[in-house]
Amino acid sequence: MYNVLVVDDQKISRQLFESIISASGRYRLAASLPTAKIADAWCAKGGVDLILMDVVMNDGYNGLDAAARIKASYPGVKIIVVTSMPDPLFLQRAREVGVDSFWYKEVQEEPVLRVMDRTMDGEHVWPDQPPTTVLGQAKSTEFTERELDVLRLLAEGFTDREIAEELHMSLPAVRYHVSNLIGKTGYSSRTELAVNAVRSGITLPGFTTGGI
Repeated sequence: MYNVLVVDDQKISRQLFESIISASGRYRLAASLPTAKIADAWCAKGGVDLILMDVVMNDGYNGLDAAARIKASYPGVKIIVVTSMPDPLFLQRAREVGVDSFWYKEVQEEPVLRVMDRTMDGEHVWPDQPPTTVLGQAKSTEFTERELDVLRLLAEGFTDREIAEELHMSLPAVRYHVSNLIGKTGYSSRTELAVNAVRSGITLPGFTTGGI
């Protein structure tokens, strides 16, 4: 039997994972936590074989930070990131910190139990790309990587000059990308663009290109 730690701030998600674990016959619930803040402490106790780790927590903590710390201190613990957020940066960062597998809650190409089994059997299960979402009049696949970089900082309230400094771009280049984003989405202002980008999950404040 493998001991599983569930870390997810959504009660419904935790209950779903708890039920799957209980009925599996192969897994046992070690604990079910609403925050990543204390995930490290549970691993320190020993006996955790697998973690189902959400990324975005209501209290400001995020699962990718926790995963990085856990993998550094307890490399034998397997981690599956489980998220509903389509920001492609999550996939990139999860790979960088050594997460074992990645599963989208809303786009279930295969059941999470199957991903758990494959992960514990030594496989790394990753989606080819994030699920497609819509922002205004545009699909997420229509944005370039640079436009997404600009959009992330725009969503954090950065000015054009601050974005230019952060991304080592010229000010005209930033304004060009902002104009393109507004044009593609059909929003009337940068504020409307930023607010809806966060609502859609295509980008989230606090998850920028600067690393974890």
